[in-house]
Amino acid sequence: MKVVMNNPIPSNLKSEAKKAAKILREFTEITSRNGPDKIIPPHVIAKAKGLAVLSVIKAGFLVTARGGSGIVLARLPNGTWSAPSAIGIAGLGGGFEIGIEVSDLVIILNHERAVEAFAKGGNLTLGGNLTVAIGPLGRNLEGDVALRSSAAVYTYCKSRGLFAGVSLEGTCLIERKETNRKFYGQDIRASAILLGDVPFPAQADDLYEILASFTEVYENEEQKNNPGKSVSDRPARPSTRPEPPKPTVRPTPPAKKNTNKLYPELPNDYASAGGN
Repeated sequence: MKVVMNNPIPSNLKSEAKKAAKILREFTEITSRNGPDKIIPPHVIAKAKGLAVLSVIKAGFLVTARGGSGIVLARLPNGTWSAPSAIGIAGLGGGFEIGIEVSDLVIILNHERAVEAFAKGGNLTLGGNLTVAIGPLGRNLEGDVALRSSAAVYTYCKSRGLFAGVSLEGTCLIERKETNRKFYGQDIRASAILLGDVPFPAQADDLYEILASFTEVYENEEQKNNPGKSVSDRPARPSTRPEPPKPTVRPTPPAKKNTNKLYPELPNDYASAGGN
């Protein structure tokens, strides 16, 4: 089967979001190349505090250099996903390597401190100020995930369509401010994007749909593994889309004075309760 490489050259945010959706499918769908034990477990993404998806090119001759582009998203307090922020990747490494290699990378942010590090903007060095571990594979490895939960970041890498090891020691993730400015039509920092200050873009619908599917698969597996636990016992599945604004409640016109001696102030009390 022919493997089509994703473009690691920085592009506009709409293209980056489309590429991210494609990469996530390649990392999570069971195919002839990916058996059930060769996919990112649904619960890893369903429980993630954030994630980054990138394509990276590595070239080497005595010293290796890598660069690439992608996006990062964060889980908001209400369970939805933030709008995407454009990022780049750059780094140098040692070792005797000759040639060029293109790979795709999914970075799972397991803890709030990892999301906060991405939200601060500027350059972020992986392996320095964040603990990084290779993420678990397979559909039913939640226990294994719990054992590794101390890692702030999981990494998954695919080269030529196959999962491969990756070292991110000394790799810098860079905030692409100009790309964000052009897409959102304003000067906006990664912190504002990842904290939910801008609505999710319709151009990233494919990405939000696949993110929603992970939670659905995870809940279905939970129900299968715990048949005695009803759906009502589980917390509601968060949507990937922000909630629509609540309609403005207009104050009720003052009612005529109540002459009932038992409840003479009922209309006023009701109005006060509605205003709290």
